[in-house]
Amino acid sequence: MAGKPKLHYFNLRGRMETIRWLLSAAGVEFEEQYIQSKADLEKLKKDGVLLFQQVPVVEIDGMKLAQSRAILNYIAAKYNLSGKDIKQRALIDMYSEGAFDLSEMIMMLPWKYTDPKEREKETVAALEKATGRYFPVFEKVLKDHGQDFLVGNQLSRADIQVLEVILATEEMKADVLSKFPLLQAFKQRLDGHLSGCYECDFLLIGRGLDWMAHEVSSNSTIL
Repeated sequence: MAGKPKLHYFNLRGRMETIRWLLSAAGVEFEEQYIQSKADLEKLKKDGVLLFQQVPVVEIDGMKLAQSRAILNYIAAKYNLSGKDIKQRALIDMYSEGAFDLSEMIMMLPWKYTDPKEREKETVAALEKATGRYFPVFEKVLKDHGQDFLVGNQLSRADIQVLEVILATEEMKADVLSKFPLLQAFKQRLDGHLSGCYECDFLLIGRGLDWMAHEVSSNSTIL
């Protein structure tokens, strides 16, 4: 019997968070090995765990998978979260990449802008892009598709990634979805769909951006 997937990353969200979400949505139990010092990182490199000498890395099915998108693609394909045919996969990839773009923008705020005033300015800019560029697309997709999910009639990687970025933006502005009723309903449906799955309650509660910024600051010497 195969063991649990092992996730190698820091004790923060970063590029591992979407991977955690996807495994949790698939009902897969996993274990995490947090990198807490330079010595931890060097040991992983020495042991050959880090293919490109960077994280995230996930040990799964006898493989040591690196690169976030490769990891997500494998998990989605393995657990039937990547669509039923090539057209659905293309749509799922497209929506996932859009969510990636917005998520990356939000994730990098604590890293790139240490000055509080500058970070506040860039946070406002990120929210404007969320509500002016990305959320209108997902709102229209839901309207045109007329189903509970973004693609087809079942949960996919795209749904998980869009939900994750919605929750991240709500942490910055609680009413960010006020002009997007279909996304509000989408969020409520997925909250119910994911309730009780492995670690989903923890993920749905979330770890605030202030917490994340603190962790980034305290771990910056090993990045």
